[in-house]
Amino acid sequence: MSIKNIFREFRERKDGNGNMARRGVEGKTAHHRRGRSHIVPDGPIRCVVGSNQQSRWANLPPELLLDVIKRLEASQTSWPARRHVVACASVCKSWREITKEVVKTPEECGRITFPISLKQPGPRDNPMQCFIKRERGTSTYRLYLGLTPALLGENGKLLLAARKVRKATSTEFVISLVVDDFSRVSSTYIGKLRSNFLGTKFTIYDSQPPCDITGQSSCRPNRRIHSKQVSPRVPAGNYNIGSVCYELNVLRARGPRRMHCTMNSIPISSIQDGGTAPTPTTFPQSLEEQFAILSVPKSKEAQVDVSSTSLEPLLPVQGAKEPLILKNKAPRWHEQLQCWCLNFRGRVTVASVKNFQLVAAVEPAHNVSLAEQEKVILQFGKIGKDIFTMDYRYPLSAFQAFAICLSSFDTKPACE
Repeated sequence: MSIKNIFREFRERKDGNGNMARRGVEGKTAHHRRGRSHIVPDGPIRCVVGSNQQSRWANLPPELLLDVIKRLEASQTSWPARRHVVACASVCKSWREITKEVVKTPEECGRITFPISLKQPGPRDNPMQCFIKRERGTSTYRLYLGLTPALLGENGKLLLAARKVRKATSTEFVISLVVDDFSRVSSTYIGKLRSNFLGTKFTIYDSQPPCDITGQSSCRPNRRIHSKQVSPRVPAGNYNIGSVCYELNVLRARGPRRMHCTMNSIPISSIQDGGTAPTPTTFPQSLEEQFAILSVPKSKEAQVDVSSTSLEPLLPVQGAKEPLILKNKAPRWHEQLQCWCLNFRGRVTVASVKNFQLVAAVEPAHNVSLAEQEKVILQFGKIGKDIFTMDYRYPLSAFQAFAICLSSFDTKPACE
């Protein structure tokens, strides 16, 4: 058989199958028209059913709905069961408002529920216990909620993820809510950590401005665009909320690293008697909410800087409160073990130069009680290969504590 005949036969078979398929579809359509299916209704009926379901869930009595969500919130105290509380907030607007009213902040209840909980201060009494898993191949760091790494898998609750990006003059850790999207224009981007050339100073940037203290955006006024020309997914800018500084070890003296953290978004008054720390309640839904923070003339349309970030320190804001400063707790020398030791209460098992505990650096004029001065606000230590524990408490948030711990992973030849 010639090639021409083969192609002709193939075309005839294809046309025949197409006609049979069309006849089959027409027959099925006619059959469905004669006997209406109760399983897959037509389009208009489907829309009516959907609207009826929406109104039925939304029109539940508020007293009944409040009681149901309170019972659910009290019974589901840990992950992954706590995801049912989050599901209640996703039903409709009325459910979301009541769920937000019932669920308290980590400072009040000691539990993490919504993504905004990662930027709210931790509990006052007992620290929030987490651990960090490092993946050397991808330069990725994952923050999990839990006591031990045994909770990985289905029961492991991922809180934050960071990716290390090396540049010519600095190193950046981009922090996201997910592990597969570290783009700065994504809605999952919440901040970053950036180092200087020597790796002795790190600046913490937040994707949203502090709620109580006016932060300084890290954008330089090189190029301006109108706010209406920016996609709502693009963050308005990075806001400098703190810095981590490591002391230089010029004499190469043996011992742990010395560090101190300046939290520009947390006032020193937060650890005084009756003091409170800034607590954001929602993420900005659009750029318009973030643009309102910027001071612009009323006669001009709002404009935003979109140039590269800088490491310039925050300028003193008139009327701003004194920031909270944290310092690492001085270890003691153990004669028998011949090493520097800190009491991690069993949470750290491997000796490492990265291990540290942070306490508040206060002066007598601050009127901070002795108990608050000795309280460990953040501790970080190694428990295995590429596994580290991170325990934080009020007034730090999970995001701030994670950023501080990420600074310990960068190379610091001038500090060791």
